[in-house]
Amino acid sequence: MEVDPKFATNVPGLSAAGDLTVQAPSVANAVTTGLRGCGDARETALTTASSGFELSPSGPYSLAASARFLEDFAPAAHESAGDHLHLAFPDPEGRGAGVCLRQREDGVVIGEGFGQVGSEWLRSEVERILSLDVDGSGFAAVGERDPTIGRLQQRFEGLRPVLFLSPFEAGAWAIISHRLRIVQASRVKARVAEELGQRVDIHGDVRVAFPGPDQLGRLESFPGLFARKVEWLRALAAAAQEGLLDAERLRALTPDEALSQLKALPGIGDFSAELVLLRGAGEPDYLPTAEPRLRRAVALAYDMDGGPSNDEVEELAEAWRPYRTWAAVLLRSFLEAQTREIEGRGG
Repeated sequence: MEVDPKFATNVPGLSAAGDLTVQAPSVANAVTTGLRGCGDARETALTTASSGFELSPSGPYSLAASARFLEDFAPAAHESAGDHLHLAFPDPEGRGAGVCLRQREDGVVIGEGFGQVGSEWLRSEVERILSLDVDGSGFAAVGERDPTIGRLQQRFEGLRPVLFLSPFEAGAWAIISHRLRIVQASRVKARVAEELGQRVDIHGDVRVAFPGPDQLGRLESFPGLFARKVEWLRALAAAAQEGLLDAERLRALTPDEALSQLKALPGIGDFSAELVLLRGAGEPDYLPTAEPRLRRAVALAYDMDGGPSNDEVEELAEAWRPYRTWAAVLLRSFLEAQTREIEGRGG
């Protein structure tokens, strides 16, 4: 395997006891050596399909559109699996779990799980990640009320918000990317996953899961992350382990309550809290006013001279209820299609 030079780095110890220190000068060695003290979990990729399930989307949905979204979203570091979608993430026990997804002609999404998790847990996670836990049958009516959103629905046919694989990962990305360019932050996040994440073999395609709170909660240092970010990540991990970042819990609160609790965490401000709630937990109907790119996207899509105020965006967004988050994702996708800034090729 040819190793990207940007991954050829030592990783300092993770715990005071030093039992999770990686003595690996490269990703290749990290794959074969594993993390000491974790039962050599990284040495053996999971290869056996453990469970299967089917999902019937309520309303229009395209798995191919979800895959394209991930491929264009640098923080996801997602590589195409052809006509399938492969995802890897930690299970509730911190072990690597994976899923292969495909969509039949009748729209039903077929999932094949890999790892030691049951189909119900895996099904629930996939539903959240792909926003299939929301009844989307009324989304077309938003496009009828707002022709601009209607045109974007046609351009990005079947696209729903594709979430981070957990609210914890969304928060970790917010911390890692703080005051960094997106492309630079994406490389740091990819190194964290490569060096510390579990590997899952999804019928021959090895994917790396971003590490869960059990591992990042013991992080002491990491190249590219200054000390305060490491402290913030540990605090975020502690909150996740206490259940404060549980997606169902966050969505059961009012958005204002959820955002207030999230902003009480070190390193989590207005933008980061919205990211965790909307793109981590999957709240479908909230306008992300702390996202500056949304105003740029609105100006471009609605052909406005100058950037609209938050009040102007909020007035437009009244027509998007109860899918304001979904409409915002379409607008951000439109902006990215025009600028390619998340890929690092735009201005």
